[in-house]
Amino acid sequence: MKTTLTLLAAALLVGSCNNSSPKMDETPVAAEKQTGLKIAYVEIDSLMTQYKFAKDFTAVLEKKSNNARNTLTQKGNQLQSAANNFQQKLENNGFTSREQAANAQAALQRQQQNLQELQARLGGELDDMTAKYNNALRDSLNNFLADYNKDKNYDLILSKAGDNILKANPQYNITKDVINGLNKRYKGGVKE
Repeated sequence: MKTTLTLLAAALLVGSCNNSSPKMDETPVAAEKQTGLKIAYVEIDSLMTQYKFAKDFTAVLEKKSNNARNTLTQKGNQLQSAANNFQQKLENNGFTSREQAANAQAALQRQQQNLQELQARLGGELDDMTAKYNNALRDSLNNFLADYNKDKNYDLILSKAGDNILKANPQYNITKDVINGLNKRYKGGVKE
C-alpha cells in the first residue's frame, strides 16, 4: 500500500512537471515575438571572394608572398652551395691554414644568420601588410554597414564564417546587398 502511494505521488509529480515545461520548438518563436529583434547576417566567405577590395588585396599579398618565397629560396640555395663548397674544400685540404678554414666557416654562419634575419623580416612585413589590410577591410565593412543600417534598422548583424551559424533562414542573408554596396563604393587599386 505504501509503495503504491509512493508510485502514485511520483507519477503525479512527473506529470505536473511535464505539463508546465515549455516545448523546445515553441520557446524561440515566443522570445522572438516578444523582443522583436531584427537580425541579419553576412557570409564572410562570399564577401572575401566577391568584394573587389578583398580580391585585389589577396592578389597583392600573394605576389608579395611569392616574391619573399623566391628570395628566400634563392638565398637558401646560395647558402647550400657555399656550404657544399666549404665541405668539399675541407675534405680535399683546400684550405691553406686552420685560420682560413675557420674564417670560411664563420662566413657561412654569418650567411646563415643573415638568411634567418631576412626570413624573419619578410615574414614580419607580410604579417604587417595582412594586419593593415584586414583593418582596412573591417573599417570598410563597418562604415558601409553603419550607412546601410540607417534605412534597414537591424538590431543585430552577424558574420557567418564557415559553420559558426549552424542554421539560418536565407531571408536574413544580406550578403549580396553588402557585396554590391561595398563594390559600388570601392574606388579600386590596392597599394603595395
